[in-house]
Amino acid sequence: MSTSAPRTATVTDRLVEANRAYAARFTDPGMGARPVLGVAVVACMDARLDLHAALGLELGDCHTIRNAGGVVTDDTIRSLTISQRALGTCSVALIHHTGCGLQTLTEDFRHELELEVGQRPAWAVEAFRDVDQDVRQSMQRVRTSPFLPHTDDVRGFVFDVTTGLLREIDPNS
Repeated sequence: MSTSAPRTATVTDRLVEANRAYAARFTDPGMGARPVLGVAVVACMDARLDLHAALGLELGDCHTIRNAGGVVTDDTIRSLTISQRALGTCSVALIHHTGCGLQTLTEDFRHELELEVGQRPAWAVEAFRDVDQDVRQSMQRVRTSPFLPHTDDVRGFVFDVTTGLLREIDPNS
């Protein structure tokens, strides 16, 4: 008979336990998948951005699409297309932020990964130096996508991680 050492609790174990407590007091809100406000928010995955709190959103108000940098990639367009065409959103808010980690990387990151693992990633890092310009590029990618029927209400912002304020980016500057 073998005995194994007790498993050390992981962060994921903590999350699962927190979910049990959440589920114990959970009641079905009785809502569908269509966002109440008809908006999709594309934002960086940075842990300092509490989007619902920062934007005054409640459960069911919006679709939230997050990735490194909040950049508009093919997968972001995929999610926005489903959000608009299948689930009724018409507005898009793009939120980048100050002090983003993508401002410290370059496309050399892909080369370094290739050297380490023996395979070059198929995806681009999408690193940037100027956060305002990257927001403009993201707005342009959304506005020019042939898959998105609703491109009139696309706005971009930079969230300041030290003040919590949004600063709107003029797409034509």
